[in-house]
Amino acid sequence: MSYNITTLPNGLRVASEKLVGLETVAVAISVNVGARYETEAQNGISHLLEHMAFKGTKRRSARQIAEAFDDIGGASNAYTSLETTVYYARVLKNNLHEAVDILADIFQNSQFDPKELDRERDVIIQEIAMHQDSPDDLIFDYFHETAYPDQPLGRSILGTEKNIKRLSRNDLNAYMRSYYHAPSMVLSAAGNIEHKELVALAKKWFGGLSDKKPKRAPKATYSGGDFRKKKDLEQLHVMMGFPSVTLFDKDFHAAQIASTILGGGMSSRLFQEVREKRGLAYTVQAFLTPYEDNGIFGIYAATSPDKGKELIPVLCEEVNKMAGAISDAELTRAKNQHLASLLMARESSSSIAEWIGRHLLCYGEYRTAKHLTKQIEAVTKKDIQRVAKMLGSAKRITFNALGPQKNLPAFADIQKRFVA
Repeated sequence: MSYNITTLPNGLRVASEKLVGLETVAVAISVNVGARYETEAQNGISHLLEHMAFKGTKRRSARQIAEAFDDIGGASNAYTSLETTVYYARVLKNNLHEAVDILADIFQNSQFDPKELDRERDVIIQEIAMHQDSPDDLIFDYFHETAYPDQPLGRSILGTEKNIKRLSRNDLNAYMRSYYHAPSMVLSAAGNIEHKELVALAKKWFGGLSDKKPKRAPKATYSGGDFRKKKDLEQLHVMMGFPSVTLFDKDFHAAQIASTILGGGMSSRLFQEVREKRGLAYTVQAFLTPYEDNGIFGIYAATSPDKGKELIPVLCEEVNKMAGAISDAELTRAKNQHLASLLMARESSSSIAEWIGRHLLCYGEYRTAKHLTKQIEAVTKKDIQRVAKMLGSAKRITFNALGPQKNLPAFADIQKRFVA
């Protein structure tokens, strides 16, 4: 591996990994800000800002930006999460200069033209409406809102229609001035790249960024609770959650592997017991969502309304059984799934560029595939059981139901199945 990192005088971290045999290079600008940094009045502004990124600068119109990438055969986009915003592109190796120039331009010189802003508001409002029509997406919003009520981590990345209609050009500019500073950012690249070239481009196009220290996100507090919404749907969607590990927890990888053993594939315990043996649900899965200061372990299932009453106790039972015996075959299988996912991601220069940026923002270092492989392989059955006991002894779980509901257990009755 040929990995290098340089920090500019203004605090911008510039990192690259050279990948042998590629004719392309992927470049990403990762910013340590997302929806969990927003106030209630700002909710949705990070996502709106990302949408406006390619809508015109002082040097280029929205059309000229699109044509500039097409002229060099490149691809570009951006996305927003709860904790980060990422702008990225992938181009041929000889077009890296143009790609960094364009990304720097949209990143620092966006005009937020009122006409473009009005048009993009309408697009996002349609996106919100589409989200409301997708119960398998919507229930995840309810899930976070129930687990983290009245705080940014519990709000939708998309924001509300009311906010999107109200947020102005001045709001976007003020938000960027608050968070888009060099120490809060990483310029990363992977592929056919020379680190010295990337550093030179960073100095040219990003050297003038402010060196203002980054703001931290508001601390999140897990609360949990019960939320159920009746809706005329063909299926009942249910979610169950437990407070879990952070990104920095020593049991982070153990919790990941536990989620795979419980509900990470067709051989998982939930899939085999819930779907194959009992036929209680078509979709059932477990997942881990860790943050810098918090984390939640969840289960999602979609079933017919008449099977909900039988399904819930089975989900609870399978969580509790995780604290018991774990077979060697289960542990090996789950580890192999994580290792395969990790190494397959290494085959994409775009994934690696974003991976570098995410790691540097979160951990302050690039955690290589070799480093992560060792951590995954070191997880033991006792580690899995320790995580499972933590879930099974949760003092307050999170429970959500969306759709037609027939005789579902009361929240208190579900909670009693876990408290030791």
